[in-house]
Amino acid sequence: MRRRDEAHVDRRLASTLTGPGECSALICYAVFEMALTSGMASQAAFLFDLDGTLVDSVYQHVLAWHEALESEGISLSIWRVHRRIGMSGGLLINMLLRETGMALDPARIERISARHAEAYMRNARDISPLPGARELLRALTEAKTPWAVATSARMETARPTLDLLGLSPERDPIVTRDDVRHAKPDPDLFLAAADRVGIDIEHSTVVGDSVWDMLAAKRARALGIGLLSGGYGAEELERAGAYRVFADPAAMLHHLDELGVRS
Repeated sequence: MRRRDEAHVDRRLASTLTGPGECSALICYAVFEMALTSGMASQAAFLFDLDGTLVDSVYQHVLAWHEALESEGISLSIWRVHRRIGMSGGLLINMLLRETGMALDPARIERISARHAEAYMRNARDISPLPGARELLRALTEAKTPWAVATSARMETARPTLDLLGLSPERDPIVTRDDVRHAKPDPDLFLAAADRVGIDIEHSTVVGDSVWDMLAAKRARALGIGLLSGGYGAEELERAGAYRVFADPAAMLHHLDELGVRS
């Protein structure tokens, strides 16, 4: 007879098949499915990125970073900025500067970050929830499935988009860059989010739109679901660790039963 905790044991065993500290998305999902069908899986949680995953704000961030860099005399193609959206602001600046061969003192880096926030807030009125975002969170709540939001943004820039979704940091489980030491692609945000809802990270699924979300999920030993609504392609998200890819939250909502959510 299978033991009650066998789903957890199998998950750790599956991770060894691809090497220490890593777990193939397909192998881990196969184990997860076995646990679901046997009725013995621990309660799962969904941990959502915010920008590009629940709200249509990726390109506002791209243009805001581009404007902030230009203000300091740093000229970069917009597509290069887009490829870094989803990681922490400090790491984004460092990676972009590495491509240019430039070095900036901490004061200039701080100015760039502040100007990004200013430029983003000016265009925040053009941001809207992605199709199905509110409905997806509502469906998970009604199914008594824990969920949380984990974003690399600081609360200063995250609050307007959270308001669009009807979410409140005082009421809902929300983790921002202010709450952790390192943002994506480090796993800190998702580890903190899983802790916030009281679910083991190995029984959690990260939902995000960027390769940085999927890499952070893999490092946290969580499953990953990719969304195309941030501009990355399906193959890129799968290569970074996503076991399923959907167009947007509305598409994911239509397949919740396949993801282990029972109404």
